[in-house]
Amino acid sequence: MVDTSKKAVILLSGGLDSATVLAMAQADGYDCYTLGFDYGQRHDSELRAALRVVAAQGTHEHKVIRLNLDAIGGSALTDGDIQVPEEATSDGEIPVTYVPARNTVFLSIALGYAEVIGANHLFIGANAVDYSGYPDCRPEFIQAFERLANVATKAGVEGAGIHIHAPLMTMTKGDIVTVGTALGVDYGLTITCYQADDHGGACGRCEACRLRKAGFEDAGIADPTKYS
Repeated sequence: MVDTSKKAVILLSGGLDSATVLAMAQADGYDCYTLGFDYGQRHDSELRAALRVVAAQGTHEHKVIRLNLDAIGGSALTDGDIQVPEEATSDGEIPVTYVPARNTVFLSIALGYAEVIGANHLFIGANAVDYSGYPDCRPEFIQAFERLANVATKAGVEGAGIHIHAPLMTMTKGDIVTVGTALGVDYGLTITCYQADDHGGACGRCEACRLRKAGFEDAGIADPTKYS
């Protein structure tokens, strides 16, 4: 039975990681409210995927917030003049698929939503093992944002406090696929590709696709991804 006192906002992009985080939060008894973002990304396949995940896994409520991060650009995911790379990034180099301050913006809005609905928990699929080197996917960022959340909100100052959960942080992609599969996640509903086609087909070449493929291979589980 779900403990309704454990109310949580889950950042749900429609990708492999966020679908797994939702399943993990649900398995831990959280009453889940999911939040997606239409932020000017290259395609809306992930938004449609999030709706499929919500329909399959169930949440109390799913909201999509519209932002215009493409207005500032600076990323291959929001600027049509910057190509999505199909080769591995050099060690220590932050790739052009990094969207400036994206997780900071997303968590800030999720924090406001959490206050409105009386949730003290936020979940994000940040990962520091098999990831693209984004600075806002590191433990230091999550810890710093949690400190900020607890000095910047009524819930933090007068209430029970805000807790930021990143349960995938130290897991490999193979571990994530294994855990999610055991929890019943249908990864065929998700999309991870940076440049999916209009029908939701993944390119199979970008870094997100390569990491996803490797995860299924490492887990020894058939990859249900639809490739274009």
